[in-house]
Amino acid sequence: MSNELIADIGVCENRVALLEDGELTEISIERPGTERMVGNIYRGKVSSVLPGMQAAFIDIGYEKNAFLYVGDIMAKKDYMDDDDETEQDIKGCNIAELLSAGQELTVQVIKEPIGSKGPRVTTNVTLPGRHLVLLPDADYTGVSRRIESETERNKLKKIAEGLKPKGMGLIVRTASEGMEEDDFTDDLNFLLKLWDNIKLKERSGPVPRCMHKDMSLVHRAVRDMFTKDIDKFVINDRQQYNRVLELVDMVSPALKYRVEYYGKDYDMFEYYQLETKIAKALSRKVWLKCGGYIVIDKTEALTVIDVNTGKYVGGSSLEDTVLKTNLEAASEIAKQIRLRDIGGIIIIDFIDMHEHDHQQAVLDALKQALKKDRTKTAVVGMTGLGLIEMTRKKVKQELSTVLNVDCPYCDGSGKVLSPEGIARSAAKEIARHMSQTTSDTLQVELHPLVEHVLKSDINGYFSRLQETYNKKILLKGSDKLRYDEIRINQVDIRTLVC
Repeated sequence: MSNELIADIGVCENRVALLEDGELTEISIERPGTERMVGNIYRGKVSSVLPGMQAAFIDIGYEKNAFLYVGDIMAKKDYMDDDDETEQDIKGCNIAELLSAGQELTVQVIKEPIGSKGPRVTTNVTLPGRHLVLLPDADYTGVSRRIESETERNKLKKIAEGLKPKGMGLIVRTASEGMEEDDFTDDLNFLLKLWDNIKLKERSGPVPRCMHKDMSLVHRAVRDMFTKDIDKFVINDRQQYNRVLELVDMVSPALKYRVEYYGKDYDMFEYYQLETKIAKALSRKVWLKCGGYIVIDKTEALTVIDVNTGKYVGGSSLEDTVLKTNLEAASEIAKQIRLRDIGGIIIIDFIDMHEHDHQQAVLDALKQALKKDRTKTAVVGMTGLGLIEMTRKKVKQELSTVLNVDCPYCDGSGKVLSPEGIARSAAKEIARHMSQTTSDTLQVELHPLVEHVLKSDINGYFSRLQETYNKKILLKGSDKLRYDEIRINQVDIRTLVC
């Protein structure tokens, strides 16, 4: 398998795309003024405590207060009236016993602000490095779930336990597979110095304030994605290219030769045919190679994915046709969820399967395909109605939300009034103008579809209107007008005749 990272440094935004065998599987976008907040550490102030929600709102200097759930609070001695410095089970506590309005505390953003909601924060700070994640307030060691070899996991866990600073925790990242203890020293030292610097900033300064910002998009790509599995890291900006080389030289010198500068005049994303692939990632319907298709619909509460056979008629039997479509759909669904960055509850309606072995095969195929996803997913199982329930951690805005805005005409519903509905509103507006104008003629410009409905005038509405006010109505269709737009002008009939 050939894997490539494509970094496009543009005028108004930076993009990093991950290609697996030429297929777009992940894309991240960062714009000036809207940089990602996840990973940032703030010294904030409790704005309000809501015992009924077991949560608090924290002022971190953002336009919307951050949301802190009781389960995201680490019981620490520095703001708890307790002599025990170990972690405590506080989920059964009332948040009013832990926090009070006006109190200062250090929090880290774990979820971007989405829609009308502000960012979500935690007091459990984590500092990711190239090979390790430092947990300053947790006495714990772990290994990335993407490292599957039990032998390798046990080896890395033993190394982490030996390196773990007293009273802190460590998680070994995926990029560390195959490494030895000496390879972690620089990374750990850097993270410890970073934490010491944050603790120093914590002591003084205005509140709220940001004490630590995570890396920029391109540098995060180097830290989190540029592993030995990536064959090429291509970037189109000479300055950023040099910075990437410097960073790679520090964290993974062996990968330095895989970094390439893209100097062609031709647009980078067009060259790699990514624009058309992004457009498909925004489409509601996705076709499968077999001829079937999936439909992805987003609601406020969850995302629903429906699977259909479409053009695929199969061969030997209906069960085989359904199984093949569902298996291909399972792989495509996992890819689309990852590409679109769909988070929260996801319900999948596969084509009905009567054989239990086939149901299990599709479920296993979905779980296997989801292993490539760096974001945490959990397949709950199949309901009595044959629907598969799953969840995916919601960290940032979905791709469609970043690239699209709600239509100003339909308010994001995807539907507008029928020509008859618009014609009815137009007729009322015309009647209002006729009752107020002194002109003997009104020229009304509308979209041709609406004009056609009004001209039919099957009930003689306009005839009666013109007789009542002794005025003339001239209807004119125009393709230049929006579907729901109407323009009413007072005119002199003699000017029109001339």
